[in-house]
Amino acid sequence: MAANPCEKIGLRICFIRFFLLLCLAGIVIRSFDIQILQGKALKKKAENTYVRRITIQGDRGLILDRNSNKLGASTEAPDITADPTQIANVRQAAGQLVQIIGGSQAEIEKKLSQKRRFALLASRVAPHRADEVKKLNIVGIYIQDNSKRFYPNRSLAAQVIGFTGKDDHGLEGLEFSYNDFLEGLTLKTEEYRDGQGTVLDTGKKKRESLKGSTIVLTLDKKIQFFSEQALEQAVKEHRGTSGMALVMQPATGELLAVAHYPEFNPNNYGDFSRKRYRNRAVADPFEPGSIMKVITVAAAIERGMPATTIINCEKGRYRIGRSVIHDTHPYDYLTPSQIVKVSSNIGAAKIAQDVGPKAMYYYLNAFGFGTKTGINCSAESSGVLLPLNRWTNIDAVAMSFGQGMSVTALQLVSAVSAIANGGKLMKPMLVKKILSNSGEIIQDNKPCVIRQVISAKTAGIIKEMMSTVVEEDGTGTKAAIPGYRVCGKTSTAQKADKETKRYSHTKFTAAFAGFAPLDNPALAILVVVDEPRQNHYGGIVAAPAFKDIMARSFNYLNIPPQTDMVAALPREVSHEVE
Repeated sequence: MAANPCEKIGLRICFIRFFLLLCLAGIVIRSFDIQILQGKALKKKAENTYVRRITIQGDRGLILDRNSNKLGASTEAPDITADPTQIANVRQAAGQLVQIIGGSQAEIEKKLSQKRRFALLASRVAPHRADEVKKLNIVGIYIQDNSKRFYPNRSLAAQVIGFTGKDDHGLEGLEFSYNDFLEGLTLKTEEYRDGQGTVLDTGKKKRESLKGSTIVLTLDKKIQFFSEQALEQAVKEHRGTSGMALVMQPATGELLAVAHYPEFNPNNYGDFSRKRYRNRAVADPFEPGSIMKVITVAAAIERGMPATTIINCEKGRYRIGRSVIHDTHPYDYLTPSQIVKVSSNIGAAKIAQDVGPKAMYYYLNAFGFGTKTGINCSAESSGVLLPLNRWTNIDAVAMSFGQGMSVTALQLVSAVSAIANGGKLMKPMLVKKILSNSGEIIQDNKPCVIRQVISAKTAGIIKEMMSTVVEEDGTGTKAAIPGYRVCGKTSTAQKADKETKRYSHTKFTAAFAGFAPLDNPALAILVVVDEPRQNHYGGIVAAPAFKDIMARSFNYLNIPPQTDMVAALPREVSHEVE
């Protein structure tokens, strides 16, 4: 008997229901397999197509001068990277890329053929090259944010600032000494891309928060420039091998300039010899010569010697044991002030004999010689000041006019600044403060008095003596500045010959150290020229550079001349006695 229409419809409905239940069961089973059994594997596979794990390196912090001028900064320099698994035509892509980023096409092809998700094709390229790569629209090629160190003023203060290597890690100068502060933080994170491979999150905001700390220096960009110009002129004019010029504020110990010549460009440091990199002002000791006479006289005055004392200078020749000391010009009787003015070796030697070795050692040490200043510059030298128990009979005498000991330029300008500062020796300062990337003060360095070396009264007497050096018939007349009372001291030191182990008669270190104005010294300056050949006297070689730096700095700092002082240009110096 045939089924009626109602029964047929019922069968069809049952069949459809059964089929739907089977489909639903299949979906449930497949969902369980995808989400539970294969969930982790499929999730990882999906993430690999749009998520890439990267390490973000924050930019190095800024290096600024005291007026917030940039001396060291980081500039945009992206990396060119690739996901080799996405490259459709390796040879074509490599051929296009090599035209922009350079290098070897075979090497780029090798990187693009790897079975991995990341390959670095070029590091820290110029932004315009990164833009050209981006315009190629090659799927699998990416532009990743990065930066490189840049020195906008090129050679300015290069030996002080230093430079970084290819990995942006400090290698020389303050970049090395303060690397832990300057270096940006690192963060491991994820980079997201859409279906076409376009980067959705470059990490720029994250990189900003990872930026290193900012170092604010005591240097003044303009005074540094004045110093480097004057120093270069002095070295070239007198055919010296090198030179240094330091400018310090006596009252605070802050260094406004630390100049070197020859210079180098830290943006291209590989083009220069390694000896150019060194901050010789703190690393290279030298015999200071006659500048030490003011230290010797200061020790004698502090111990009670009257400034009016008359000293027999033996008409230019004085024997001590088997050694004979000479003056370039013979003198009979001189006061301590005249000894400083005409730079008499014999006069200084007799004063040192009166002071005695024990006191001489005490004051040399008290002025900071023989110990590091603690300025936190790499490779700082302590100079050479032999222990008292190793001194011979002639050592105290030799040191009275700067032989038999060595000092750094930083020690010497600090000692001269102590006289300018009423006898207070200040700790030299190069870093004024350190700021976090959010602007908070991490470190704030304040002026620090190391010790009172001599009394303010003694310092005042020595300042008056030093002012006579730039007056008529003094050895430093070329350092005089009309309208200002300048205090100074010349030095023409014979260099020791390593081969003969005697003092050379052809190689000298010419220097001039001083400060101004006398009543309230604003700046102390030291200029040193090594092995000048055109002329070797400090009063002729270094004093004009001292004057140039001081005069231009006073004009820049708006330090007015003494209006009640009648300025007279001194006569040209006719001789130099050291």
